[in-house]
Amino acid sequence: MPHYRLLAIDIDGTLVNSRDELTPAVRAALDRAGRSGIRVVLATGRRYRRTLPLVAPLGIDVPLVTAGGALVKDPADHRTLFKAEFEEELLRKVAREIDRCGYDPVLSGDTFSEGFDFYLARANARNDELAEYLTLNPHAGRVWPDLLSAPPPGVFQCCAMGGKEEMLAVERRLHKAFPGRLASHVVRPPRYCGFLTEVFPAGVSKWSGVRHLAEQWGIADGEICAVGDDVNDIPMIRAAGLGVAMGNALPEVKAAADRIAPTHDDEGLVQVVAWLLDR
Repeated sequence: MPHYRLLAIDIDGTLVNSRDELTPAVRAALDRAGRSGIRVVLATGRRYRRTLPLVAPLGIDVPLVTAGGALVKDPADHRTLFKAEFEEELLRKVAREIDRCGYDPVLSGDTFSEGFDFYLARANARNDELAEYLTLNPHAGRVWPDLLSAPPPGVFQCCAMGGKEEMLAVERRLHKAFPGRLASHVVRPPRYCGFLTEVFPAGVSKWSGVRHLAEQWGIADGEICAVGDDVNDIPMIRAAGLGVAMGNALPEVKAAADRIAPTHDDEGLVQVVAWLLDR
């Protein structure tokens, strides 16, 4: 097997098991990878604030690729190393289109230092899925009353939340309205009952965030191993030198991968590290 210098791993469904646990065996395997000289990078759809609790247990000293690749920050001092940003007019049109679909647009900004993570036009959600999300994240949002006419600055992600088929329909409608101008995917975060349509400026993905770091470190695409389980992991699994799907991954993710690891509940990352180191 070729020599790999960077291991990019998803969190939900990959790093943590179905009980949201980081097991001692996985932690030890990643520590072994780090001590061998491999940079271990978390590449997640989670918000930056939700990713931070894993930094200390892993003992990693590298930036975090969060929000599906739209925000890269250094957890040591919370500096922003990369942030995607919507053009104001495009963001306004996307938010209005989501609103016309009957859903509340949720806009994410680089506001960790201000104590919150996203903006809403109103405090009360229009559907149960978003209401649950807001209940489980009681201090993460701020109301921006003029969101549909004058959205806040510095937004890197726009979301809607609802049922799976409805969110797929919203995604199709947005791409029809703004062809070639958006990147998106529909995922179901494990903590919630609803699905998210996550929308970014064109070109943004976990892979673009990982490549931003790899270029600074002089690491080529072929020296990267990427591991994941959901559709937002497909770009990095396809583009990396070694793309690995977890055993619990969606069928389309497995189809994009070079190898299939055991499931997250079977501590599949232990096997991935063994593939990289036990050549």
